[in-house]
Amino acid sequence: MTQFPAVSATPVPAVGARAARALTAEFARQNEATTALLIGADHASAVVAAAVEALLPGDTLVLVAGEYSSSDLLRGHITGLGSWVADRVKILESLDEAQPADVVIVGEPLTGTAEETRGLLDKLAKYLNEGAVLTVATPAGPGRTAGAAAELFRQGSLFGVGSDLVLRNQPPLRVHKLRFTQAAVAAASTLAPAFRTSSVPLTRTMHIDSNGVAAAGIALGLAALARRARPKSKLWLLPALAAVPVAAFFRDPERDVPGDPSAVVAAADGKVLSIERMRDDRFGPGEFLRIAVFLSVFDVHVNRAPVAGRVADYFVEEGGYANAATAAAEHNVAAYTVLDTEHGTVVVAQRTGLIARRIVQRTPAGTLIAKGERFGLIRFGSRTDVYLPADKAEALVSVDERVVGGATVIARWK
Repeated sequence: MTQFPAVSATPVPAVGARAARALTAEFARQNEATTALLIGADHASAVVAAAVEALLPGDTLVLVAGEYSSSDLLRGHITGLGSWVADRVKILESLDEAQPADVVIVGEPLTGTAEETRGLLDKLAKYLNEGAVLTVATPAGPGRTAGAAAELFRQGSLFGVGSDLVLRNQPPLRVHKLRFTQAAVAAASTLAPAFRTSSVPLTRTMHIDSNGVAAAGIALGLAALARRARPKSKLWLLPALAAVPVAAFFRDPERDVPGDPSAVVAAADGKVLSIERMRDDRFGPGEFLRIAVFLSVFDVHVNRAPVAGRVADYFVEEGGYANAATAAAEHNVAAYTVLDTEHGTVVVAQRTGLIARRIVQRTPAGTLIAKGERFGLIRFGSRTDVYLPADKAEALVSVDERVVGGATVIARWK
């Protein structure tokens, strides 16, 4: 087709339901009227189905056919879904007819060269509203593209606001989210928490972080090797039985995030260690209200955003590995996520502990993050601090109180 830049002769990989959900996640999380432009749409694809499922009453979805479809096939498919969908979906004959949108989705994974990929991104830039997100996928395995994957990683280092690896696809896909112009801070408060492929569903209410899947897989792999090497020994039971508690450590339950716009929620599960007013010149000249929460090895270790905002900065301070429940933990290795919010600067500090040695943070600078949204985790016991502007917030919890990440209201904006 002429309206979509050509790629190499490499067959275009299929996009399964999970990858389609990752591609359309930025559209699905919008709670206000939004326009999405889906380029390379296939009437039979999971991407079109996921985009249609994400529609809300005020939304508009614009489809431009891909290589394996046509405007007529798309029109027939959308008409068959009923008038409610048909009234909100527009089908264009070519990309040239499209207007700028809030979310732009490339429905076909890119397998072309770096030059072709740059040409596509340059062409699509004029179809992005201020602060809009462009979502595009590429095969994740080595040698499956002629340079597209490398180019998207390069673009992601400059403009990326999220990246999801979808292993449950054949072949696995990497979904990149790019934002070329800065989004308004206020827009974060209108978003629902983003769908993240790092949270693998077990049941409707319980997930496990992808780190847990990997760790449990390693334990089971060791058990299989041990049983093969020594079939008469029972030693293989040790790593096999360890897989369950290891996976449980990375559990990630669904949480009901309070809808009250004045509520600040806990960033992690655990016990309130301290509540104090303090100054920290790294975050600004004002005074901060800091609420520190200690996480034992039995707590959920997935971290959630206490408020909605835009990630302004992320940095790591080197230090030691003292017990996170002691005063010496002030000098432990810590990762700081700085948020611009409608109420000022808010900071979340992920601190290591005596056992914890690994911090995971998944939201790069420029990302809009919703209140209660997962943004990272700390492995094996640690501490999470939330810094709030002291003149604008009041604490609602007390020392030694148990809190639940993403659900317990720890403070309220005045």
